[in-house]
Amino acid sequence: MLPEKQRIVVTGIGVLTSIGIGIDAYWDSLVKGKSGIGSVTQFDASDYPCRVASEVNDFDPAQYMDPKEVKRNDRYTHFAVAAAKLAMTDGKLDKTSVDPERFGVLVSSGIGGLGTIEKQSRTLFERGPRRVSPFMIPCLIANIASGVVAIEMGARGPNFSVVSACAGGTHAIGEALKFLRSGDVDVMLAGGSEAAITQLGFAGFCAMKAMSTSYNDNPDTSSRPFDATRDGFVMGEGAATIILEEYEHAKKRGAKIYAEIIGAGLSGDAYHVTAPAPEGEGAFRSMREALRDGGINPEDVDYINAHGTSTILNDLNETKAIKKLFGEHAYKLAISSTKSMTGHLLGATGALEAIVCILVIKNSIIPPTINLDVPDPECDLNYTPKIAISKNVDYAITNTFGFGGHNSTLLFKKYDE
Repeated sequence: MLPEKQRIVVTGIGVLTSIGIGIDAYWDSLVKGKSGIGSVTQFDASDYPCRVASEVNDFDPAQYMDPKEVKRNDRYTHFAVAAAKLAMTDGKLDKTSVDPERFGVLVSSGIGGLGTIEKQSRTLFERGPRRVSPFMIPCLIANIASGVVAIEMGARGPNFSVVSACAGGTHAIGEALKFLRSGDVDVMLAGGSEAAITQLGFAGFCAMKAMSTSYNDNPDTSSRPFDATRDGFVMGEGAATIILEEYEHAKKRGAKIYAEIIGAGLSGDAYHVTAPAPEGEGAFRSMREALRDGGINPEDVDYINAHGTSTILNDLNETKAIKKLFGEHAYKLAISSTKSMTGHLLGATGALEAIVCILVIKNSIIPPTINLDVPDPECDLNYTPKIAISKNVDYAITNTFGFGGHNSTLLFKKYDE
């Protein structure tokens, strides 16, 4: 275990997804196995091979931001600010309870303001350069959500955005952990946000043949990790942030503590732009390094929130990586892919699924992998099919892997005073 002065704890959670806004709604839906995937409503998808997505509906950004700022920012920034404010409220943290110079923000996005790029490109080509918005550039850049969140929170410590595709959310949390361990900050708000359900985003992923196309008439069954009939991922949107806090600082202000974060591992495949390294070699090293960082053995781990994208290569290679690292213990692990319910939130997915691990530890319940109807014989571990189970969990890890060969794993531990 790390020296006590370096213990880092989770004291606040903010989440905004298709299956719930706020920690209680999100967790309740996960435990019940509720799918948030439906037919695309944000544009006419009738000409697209994939016509399903996990959209955040009934969201009013003006509840979280000044209406003028809503107009000046992209949807992904709206999501990030909402998740950040939910985390701050949940953690009972405000500008009076932390030194602003020792309070940092790291919010990742894999793509940034794609909706803004699409809208302003259309304006440029249809109406000319003088009609392009002066807010276009700050709207679309992938770091701006982190900057806006810091402005809203008054956080004047480290502030930047990690951009590493689908691994960005976990990388952001891992970097936040390093800042806290260094002693340079007391509190970090870290996570990810994404809003890429646009015509352009869909066209690109469809052209790659990466998304599910076989379940357009049954959207809630389209994301089916580890199932033999899986045929691609389902795009989701939303945001997730957590408050990480130095233990003594949290204790002094009487904060509630969900769990400890004790390890972060990362690796690069150096293999292919989009395909994972054979046999899950990069994923194996990412998990191994997280356990080394946390000072625990593979057999200590109780639960894995898998990257589990519902693509042929990812699910198979992740399974192989788990088997390689955990050996016989792999068959004793509880594993689930909550992407079966939320879809894949790209740069926000790692933070969202880190929250799953935190809540699994806190509540001793493993959420299911829904739609696991015909198990792939090569994916033969316990993926908690269809129904949540009760299980004490002392240690949990979450995996995220992104285009470019980026791999990241976080390790959480049950909090014990």
